[in-house]
Amino acid sequence: MVKKIRRLPRVINQSYGKEFYHEPGTPPGMIIVDENAEKPIIFLMDYNRTDFIHKQISYPEECSNYLNTESVSWVDVQGLGSKDILQRLGQSFDLHPLVLEDIVNMVERPKIEDYEDQLVIIAHMVVPNQNNGSYYSEQVSLVLGKHYVLTVQEEPEHDCFDGVRMRINKGKGIIRRQGSDYLAYSLLDAIIDGFFPVLELYGERINDLEEEVIVNPTQKTLQKIYKIRRELLQLRRAIWPQRDAINSLIRDGSELINDDVRVYLRDCYDHAVQVMDIVETYRELVSGLMDVYLSAISNKMNEIMKLLTVVSSIFIPLTFIAGVYGMNFNTEKSPLNMPELNWYWGYPLCLGVMALVAMSLIFFFWRRGWLNNSVNFQKDFHR
Repeated sequence: MVKKIRRLPRVINQSYGKEFYHEPGTPPGMIIVDENAEKPIIFLMDYNRTDFIHKQISYPEECSNYLNTESVSWVDVQGLGSKDILQRLGQSFDLHPLVLEDIVNMVERPKIEDYEDQLVIIAHMVVPNQNNGSYYSEQVSLVLGKHYVLTVQEEPEHDCFDGVRMRINKGKGIIRRQGSDYLAYSLLDAIIDGFFPVLELYGERINDLEEEVIVNPTQKTLQKIYKIRRELLQLRRAIWPQRDAINSLIRDGSELINDDVRVYLRDCYDHAVQVMDIVETYRELVSGLMDVYLSAISNKMNEIMKLLTVVSSIFIPLTFIAGVYGMNFNTEKSPLNMPELNWYWGYPLCLGVMALVAMSLIFFFWRRGWLNNSVNFQKDFHR
């Protein structure tokens, strides 16, 4: 019986992946297949120093013909949409039921599992999405045997293994002269190096966001900051355990990995540390952008209040003068009752006094620099 996967009701970045969980009481080793997943496509690359085979396999049982030879076999399974094929694949490679469960479960934390004659590596792979500056992410499972490497990918559309395939196909480097452990290292190194193009996109987005925060911060700017923070957190969740997993592989070792390849794994670990440092740096920059955004909004409000204060300060004495001469006391009753109302030049004189007061205040604010700042703010605001 194939159970349908239930999704966790949690808002995450759609480019990162989907989150699932097993129903409580589910027995260990049960394969739960997503009904919307792609059907598995199996590719085989079998090679040695002189010979090379690359083909698509129709039946998982065909893999058994290449597992015990002296050549190195790379079986790449793309897609997780068939429980039957996955179970037959597990029988061909003699996979433990828990290994098969980890391969299908898309929320596994990157880790290393040693099963004596097999070494299981769970990793997260990211590929840049040039359309929106984000990335695609999926889980990749590697099973290392004495003469083979099995990789299982979530989707067939995106991966970062083209460089490894090219080196095997054209015989570049030393990969065709090495064993399956070097192939596993090459794939793991490609996964780690795949983070750098993604981080380059985020570096460009953060630079653009810095300029936007300083020049014209808006509500959309705040949304962009939160979105980048969330995506960087997902990247951190992907690379942090992978760094620890590679470190444990170097520290603890395995009979399937010789000392020469372990030296290369140190370089892979250094790359993982570098990725982690860049992610942490970008997270700090984005957190700083949040503070800059709040400061910019506060400064904008202060400039608005300053401009309104300047305008109010100019009109307050003018309003006072207009209010005084709007009382219209009868001058015939008393000479103290606004004799200016009967002056011939009274009205022009009152307007002149009001203009003189306004110009004096404008000159005063200009000398203090308040008026210039307000004008510049208005230009920046409407830009």
